[in-house]
Amino acid sequence: MKKRFLAAVLSAALVAGVLSGCGAGKDSGSTADIGDMGQTADEPKQWRDSDEEAEAGYYEEAAGEGDVAKPETEGESYAESCYRIAEPIESTEEYSKWSEKGFSSVLNQPLSTFSADVDTASYSNLRRMITDGYLLDAIPEGAVRIEEMLNYFTYDYKEPKGSEPFGVTTVISQCPWNEEAQLLMIGLKTQDIDYSEAPPSNLVFLLDVSGSMGDYDKLPLLREAFGILAENLTEKDRISIVTYASEDKVVLEGVSGDRTSKIKRAINSLKAGGATYGSKGIETAYRIAEENFIEGGNNRVILATDGDLNIGMTTEEELEELITEKRESGIFLSVLGFGTGNIKDNKMETLADKGNGNYAYIDSMREAKKVLEKEMTATLLTICKDVKLQVEFNPAVVAEYRLIGYENRALDRKDFDDDTKDAGEIGAGHSVTAMYELILKDPLMPMGEEEIEDLKYGDNYKEELGASASDSKAMEEEWLTISIRYKKPTEDTSNLLQYPVSFDSYTYEPGEDFRFAAAVAEFGLLASHSDYPENASVSHVRSVLRGIDLEDEYKAEFEELVSEVR
Repeated sequence: MKKRFLAAVLSAALVAGVLSGCGAGKDSGSTADIGDMGQTADEPKQWRDSDEEAEAGYYEEAAGEGDVAKPETEGESYAESCYRIAEPIESTEEYSKWSEKGFSSVLNQPLSTFSADVDTASYSNLRRMITDGYLLDAIPEGAVRIEEMLNYFTYDYKEPKGSEPFGVTTVISQCPWNEEAQLLMIGLKTQDIDYSEAPPSNLVFLLDVSGSMGDYDKLPLLREAFGILAENLTEKDRISIVTYASEDKVVLEGVSGDRTSKIKRAINSLKAGGATYGSKGIETAYRIAEENFIEGGNNRVILATDGDLNIGMTTEEELEELITEKRESGIFLSVLGFGTGNIKDNKMETLADKGNGNYAYIDSMREAKKVLEKEMTATLLTICKDVKLQVEFNPAVVAEYRLIGYENRALDRKDFDDDTKDAGEIGAGHSVTAMYELILKDPLMPMGEEEIEDLKYGDNYKEELGASASDSKAMEEEWLTISIRYKKPTEDTSNLLQYPVSFDSYTYEPGEDFRFAAAVAEFGLLASHSDYPENASVSHVRSVLRGIDLEDEYKAEFEELVSEVR
């Protein structure tokens, strides 16, 4: 009887959510007092009961049509043990759209320029969809960003040397899915820093408590996730909490990071209800961050939301303008996405990208621990900002190239030297991976001679054009040169690093990191509905993964994920 009652309540709540959207529920969620664990009488029963009842097994999985029950297992939290819905009643999820770029001629476009990216949201969101039963063909357009899949995992890259902030690793081998191409893997890695040795942090938790956050995988999971973060803060940190729904509220301001119980009580007191005045919450959070600003410290707003803003500034363009203005304060913005069915991935990605921060999607407590505990320093501490990469290819070796992913990170050639142009940020211990398909030398229509005078391999272009060229064996041996521009977190002028890549980077027997990353990229081509899959297949990805010793738990999980795809 209790099971049928809860299923009926759940179904009514879901229908009400579809009809009323983010405004569903009472407006009291944004003004909860610290320690008030109560809920209003008209809120669904499953959101009113205590975490103790949940952990004791009070909550039962709804058995409605189209639902997939997920049984409880020992040690799981309430949010983890709840059922998952394979096909939402109505999905209003939003993703940015972009055009995939094909192969470029080296003679016509010798430079490939893009912004670094350490976001991982796309992969964990894809994992959620596949786990919930999505077929690859049903993955929404724009939901898969291959660079975020690649950057979700760690690799054994070279450590930084001397004063350089990056260690740079390059490997070239046969492309697994395209027999006509070689595959170039570029890896950047920053130095790991223990959080205890990091500068003091001024953190503002900006938490969405609107009606749309009432679902089991949103506010309940958010509470637990930020509870994990609170347990890892120290006395040198200043913590503030701002919530927003129809209005915004300052719940805590400037509390010492070692006041763990007080911070967790404030987080656990939050309840969902009301509309979503996100832009007002953003303005308040930045004001609080500025009032508690730590010179030489890590000043950051951490926004947790499903991205469904429906009051004030709501469009991507408006939010981009707002955050672009706010980032001039020297305060960084990290975004944590929660939930299913109505997540606005496009808005959350825009906020993080323009706010000099990173974007992760939290689909489970396991992911929360990865982002906010295991990779805490990488998530919270920026080492380099406005990181740009530019690859110049040698036409004597490479005829065509194609950058895999990074479509919405592409930059114009002139942007590389423009220090006013925003780019990506990299945290402590972060790694960035980029992969290119390369077609080796084959005559193509060359560009005009006047455009090549300032290029490193200009003489080789002239030789391709039939003009006389100086004899440079080194130039012939180099396949390409990687240039990196970056700024230190508090500076506005960029530094330049350059790394030539020669045949020394080529191997006929690539290591496990290369083979795993190639498998991720190949799967990404399929999941993103790429126009350039060549011979990519799920069965081939599986066979590659079976030949790798996957001791890393997240890489092993990827193999399990691929095995679920039909």
